[in-house]
Amino acid sequence: MIIIGIILGFVGLAYLCWLLFALAVYALPFFAGVTAGLATYHSGSGPIAAIIVGAIAASITLIAAQIAFATLRSPLIRAVIALLFAMPAAIAGYHAALGLAHIGISGEGWRQAVAVAGAIIVAATACARMALSGPPDHGQGSAAGVTSPDSLTSLAKQG
Repeated sequence: MIIIGIILGFVGLAYLCWLLFALAVYALPFFAGVTAGLATYHSGSGPIAAIIVGAIAASITLIAAQIAFATLRSPLIRAVIALLFAMPAAIAGYHAALGLAHIGISGEGWRQAVAVAGAIIVAATACARMALSGPPDHGQGSAAGVTSPDSLTSLAKQG
């Protein structure tokens, strides 16, 4: 019975880690939605209106960022958008890793080291997922499927 508990504990831990990495990109829209929902609730609206406003704000944040990331070609702007998504994911990763470190690590220094490593890994995952959500960046020339007439004549002479 103890072995089954240990195995199920590891399965649950693996599932929570997968969930953290899969949802890392949605940390910024979630924080924006919660902030908008709380602001709506504290302004005198009811809880239903706060939930609706929060869901709308989160959806708009996610969709606007994905559209901006996909359409803008400037690497600097794309990096800023990716960092905007990575920072809340890093905070969530830090606290999740710190919570897991409290379970199995007794030294405070090692807990902090594991938490910082978790924050870096989750932030990198959010950046990578954000970069993969956009269309591929095609270069110029034959790599993009565009060939010049000179390259066509040189290929005809070789063949």
